[in-house]
Amino acid sequence: MGGTRNTCLEALLAEFGYTHEQLADEVNRVAERLLGAPANCTDRHVRRWIAGDVRLPWSRYLLPLQEIFGRGPEAMGFVPRKSSKPLPSPVGPASVKERSGVQRRAFIAGALATTLGIDQTPGHGRLGAGDIDRIQGTITRLDAHFNGLGGGALIDVTVDYLSRLEHALDHCTYSERVERGMHRAIAEVAACAGWSAHDCGQYEKAAHLRNHALQAALLSRDPVCVTRAWSDLAAQAEHAGRPAEAARINRAALSERHLRTRPLISSLLNARLADCLAQTGDLNGMGRHLAAAERTYDRANTTAAPSWLAFLTPAELSGLGAIAHQSAGQYRRAEAHAAQALELLEERFTRNRAYYGVLLAELQLAQGEHERAVATATGIRTVGVTSPRITARLERVIAAGRSEGGPP
Repeated sequence: MGGTRNTCLEALLAEFGYTHEQLADEVNRVAERLLGAPANCTDRHVRRWIAGDVRLPWSRYLLPLQEIFGRGPEAMGFVPRKSSKPLPSPVGPASVKERSGVQRRAFIAGALATTLGIDQTPGHGRLGAGDIDRIQGTITRLDAHFNGLGGGALIDVTVDYLSRLEHALDHCTYSERVERGMHRAIAEVAACAGWSAHDCGQYEKAAHLRNHALQAALLSRDPVCVTRAWSDLAAQAEHAGRPAEAARINRAALSERHLRTRPLISSLLNARLADCLAQTGDLNGMGRHLAAAERTYDRANTTAAPSWLAFLTPAELSGLGAIAHQSAGQYRRAEAHAAQALELLEERFTRNRAYYGVLLAELQLAQGEHERAVATATGIRTVGVTSPRITARLERVIAAGRSEGGPP
């Protein structure tokens, strides 16, 4: 038997002009953007909410509804369960621009933690293979969120999750196989947290988390985890202005025997090594390794890629080529690669689209094309992107372009 009809929600649909099908589609779209995972909402869900059959939707539906309508559960006609934890305050359509970036990231972080069920990480008892599978599912969604929107809202979530996994490792019982799986999970979460910190400009924290990831990877005895950790430390060294050190780490990682059957990882390492060599003035080496990155990518099975490598697409290879040519001072070629990356980039990679858009504007600015640079930069869509590093670069390139005669 149905409950009391939810006339509040019904009125909101009429006010915003949604049909049942359209609202379901919008819930799915917003869930993918906010949470990095589909909600699988259908018009049947919407009909049940309006009929009163559901007193309070699950958080994977409720959080997008709050975002869409800008109202809390009660204002949408829902009745919170007595045991329910308070959900993050909604960011409504009229208030998005009024909230600071910090508030926005806090909202998304709260939504992510709730949806992923991080607070349900086991804290005692015996861990089994099923627990490892659930943890890996959470890691996959964390990686998808970073690849989609950036690390701004993710840093606190990943660090919290890291702490909970380590608590489980210290206080639960498990087999040797599960122990290795837990170390692998900790390495993966620490790596994701490291990139999130890097995306926020917190470079010391990123370095600490990446060292943590390497330690856990070594304990896991998983060669892919170890290679990933070394690759991230190479990226850290390169960003710190030590490209020769970064090149040595990447070369050592590329020499690992297990990479003969993992061309996708080899492709990434070759592309990153190419940039390091460009910074040291070895342009021939840069060219060789960019070519090697393309060759190895062509023989990779991308459908079986781990979640942390989902970003490595033909568009990303073009983008990495742009970065290497930029380091070599070859701005025209770099610009062509960046433009190609933007043309090939899939819609789901909102963060990377903003990143390469900023890179394109920087390259145009470096060539003295101030008006084009400003036009490129002001056309970049950053809605939903939570990367303070990208935002800061965008603001700098616009200011520099305008100071040199670009349009206001």
